[in-house]
Amino acid sequence: MSSLFGQASLFLLLSTFLSFFNAEAKIHHLKWEIKYEYKSPDCFRKLAITINGLTPGPMITATQGDTLVVDVTNTLLTENAAIHWHGIRQIGTPWSDGTEGVTQCPIMPGDTFTYRFVVDRAGTYMYHAHYGMQRSAGLHGLIRVLVPPGTVEPFKYDDELHLVLNDWWHKSTYEQTAGLSSPNFEWVGEPQSLLINGRGKFNCSLAGGGDSCNLANSECSPASLTVVQGRTYRLRIASVASLSAFNLEIEAHNMTIVEVDGYYVKPVVVKNLNIYSGETYSVILKADEDKSRNYWVALNVVSRKPNTPTGTAILNYYPNHPLKPPPTATPIGPPWNDTLYRFNQSKSIVSHPNFIEAPPPTSNRLIILLNTFLTSPLSPTPTLSRHHHPHPTAWALNNISFTLPTTPYLIAMKSQMQHVFSQKPAPETYDYKNYNIHVVSSNPNTVSSNSVYRLEFGSTVDVILQNANTLSANNSETHPWHLHGHDFWVLGYGMGKFDPEVDSKKYNLFDPIQRNTVPLHPYGWTALRFRADNPGVWAFHCHIEAHFFMGMGVVFEEGVEKVGELPSSIMGCGESKHLRRRA
Repeated sequence: MSSLFGQASLFLLLSTFLSFFNAEAKIHHLKWEIKYEYKSPDCFRKLAITINGLTPGPMITATQGDTLVVDVTNTLLTENAAIHWHGIRQIGTPWSDGTEGVTQCPIMPGDTFTYRFVVDRAGTYMYHAHYGMQRSAGLHGLIRVLVPPGTVEPFKYDDELHLVLNDWWHKSTYEQTAGLSSPNFEWVGEPQSLLINGRGKFNCSLAGGGDSCNLANSECSPASLTVVQGRTYRLRIASVASLSAFNLEIEAHNMTIVEVDGYYVKPVVVKNLNIYSGETYSVILKADEDKSRNYWVALNVVSRKPNTPTGTAILNYYPNHPLKPPPTATPIGPPWNDTLYRFNQSKSIVSHPNFIEAPPPTSNRLIILLNTFLTSPLSPTPTLSRHHHPHPTAWALNNISFTLPTTPYLIAMKSQMQHVFSQKPAPETYDYKNYNIHVVSSNPNTVSSNSVYRLEFGSTVDVILQNANTLSANNSETHPWHLHGHDFWVLGYGMGKFDPEVDSKKYNLFDPIQRNTVPLHPYGWTALRFRADNPGVWAFHCHIEAHFFMGMGVVFEEGVEKVGELPSSIMGCGESKHLRRRA
């Protein structure tokens, strides 16, 4: 596929604007090859999707205002691909968001696609696959955006370290998606291992013999973070988990939360950090313990009943051997089902007092999204859809299970192809006065659809995420929600059912944190506010791979008429094939 050079006046304006503040702005040109390779990250040998032979992929380091140009060559042979730059707002370059079915056609086997965009805000971000469930196969990595020279941050440190956290299955993504789509629904199950910087440890006695698992393999030696006593470290943390909510503990050391998703936080000292899929943090870690020994870095599953061993890495005090095991037992973390503890930690995160960006005092529109699990959704109004047959078991929002069209929304809307997705307005709310979120619902009116929310450009939108019971009695799951193309203000969290007349009066309008990913806690609600000021079409979805695959998402359109000419390289699927031929 061709390069995106020279596209869009908005992108050029943004580059000029940022270059004014960062005269040293650079262009970073990366060449990536995506392919399958046998890897043993937890000692069990299986196929993983790698970037230039690596999983996690290469860490990207750039400075605010720099431009990234990434040539991605897909050599998966039988699979398409797309890469999303999670947390990068893509102002002026919506076609580089990397969301198959929303902003681009996928990269076909043998093709090269060039992503070109500006990293417009300093902070900690990530990239990952956004096609099918390829993220769980290892296609992900960390993005580190530095402040411009001379910028003073509200915390000091001597050096940086990083942690990329994920869960790991031995089944392929083909097997997982086949089970989710089967009439005899088969859940993906709990992960076999938890990985820290791409390394974990599986109990090889459970592998059934043979040479598929080898504890002596150097690929699964524990990750090691080396520190020097007396020094202070900024630890950048990203969760690219496909399912699990994590609790991170560094034995005998506190962590001070200072940044989330690119925004400075009023410092919060924690012993354990709860982190959900799609979230990024910076914490300050002081190496002030006994240097004669090493310490555990422990990763435990919370919010779901764990059936996966604790993931471990080593905090290595120099000059101890990096892999010298600590003399203590591995920390087991807090109770997995302590919802109130996790809820309160979420509420404790607000903007740093010197970096408050107050939200608009009111909004122009309120959308309330009820999250429910259901069976046998009805067929949608006939439109071209990637899922011609809805999932027999699915997630829904206001009784709508989301499907992707075969022609990406950005192309369809810019080209006036109204017939390729449903024109029926997506539902703004549900019957919150009568719906009981604590019981199993039959969801009798559920349908699958690829309708969209059309937002007035420049308007302020409130979204309320409402959690409810699943198909199992007395069960409600945590859902991390991610918004593409924007950062939103987190106005509040609540337990129970959201009441617009009462709970909206309790919003934090003084110092709410801004984020791009936020948890929705069991039987609770989360309130968000954002400005619809980034021309394009943007996904908003649960960041759990299987949940989004099963319909837990929506799409927002805003100011698509303001988007510059689309590059032909994003076309080639559905009804955009003829557009690419003409270009």
